[in-house]
Amino acid sequence: MNGILVIDKQPSFTSFDVVAIVRGILREKKIGHSGTLDPMATGVLPVLVGNAAKAQSLLPDTDKRYEADFRLGMTTDTLDITGRVLSEVVCCHTAGEIEKILPRFRGDIMQVPPMYSAVQKNGVRLYDLARQGIEIEREARPVSVAELELVSFDENDQSGRLVISCSKGTYIRVICDDIGKALGCGCVMTALRRTAACGFTLEDAVTLEQLQKLKDEGRAEEYIRPTDSIFRCFGEITVSEKQAVRFANGAALSLDRVKKTAGFDDGTMLRVYGGGKFLGLGIVDIGSGELRMKKNFSQGN
Repeated sequence: MNGILVIDKQPSFTSFDVVAIVRGILREKKIGHSGTLDPMATGVLPVLVGNAAKAQSLLPDTDKRYEADFRLGMTTDTLDITGRVLSEVVCCHTAGEIEKILPRFRGDIMQVPPMYSAVQKNGVRLYDLARQGIEIEREARPVSVAELELVSFDENDQSGRLVISCSKGTYIRVICDDIGKALGCGCVMTALRRTAACGFTLEDAVTLEQLQKLKDEGRAEEYIRPTDSIFRCFGEITVSEKQAVRFANGAALSLDRVKKTAGFDDGTMLRVYGGGKFLGLGIVDIGSGELRMKKNFSQGN
């Protein structure tokens, strides 16, 4: 069983919990995931099954989309509602005031990762330090926020919802916290749902309970998407039968002999097909005049 299974993760589970449960349901040892979701978060978590697990280090850096609920007037040590409360104030902001400051958090921005995160500093996870009560200085990192919209806000309880499309590595908790700082009252994230990741949406997803039922009915494989579907943002080429054998064995192909590779820039990643099958990812090497194997996804590898 090889391919992509899109799970709608439920709260309280870690991404590793999901991998372990899927491994047990499918009886498949090789399982990976495409990006961590915090336990409180729900939503799209693509799981890599069988030889698709080899894609984990090569996943395209596509934007992710979230719905994030927040509350003004509170701060916590984790920047979300699960943390230890650090401050609480009464505030009375309007939707207009929030929308006025949102532009400063759109586009290419610098963001300081939270202490409760998996970011490493000198080989130590920040959350391990945070649990010891240690806070250290963190360097701001570049992230990109393509969309940040306020879709609802209740002025009575000072809570609302944001829709956010952002690059890999963006912390939604930090965006909420930064909004609270800009308003001078504090803000915590109260819920997070990922609605899209790696080109997949909630419409593509099944819950763990649904997966178990599908497995019991002998229908689980119907929901395993082809491995190449996670690389659909890359271009594609088809090679001859002889070239397919050569490429599947890890050998480079001459660009002059591979159709439709002309015009691709050096370093371009391509999906390579042969004999009606997805063979793997190739990378254009203009210097050597070759299409080199980047990762082999041939059956049995």
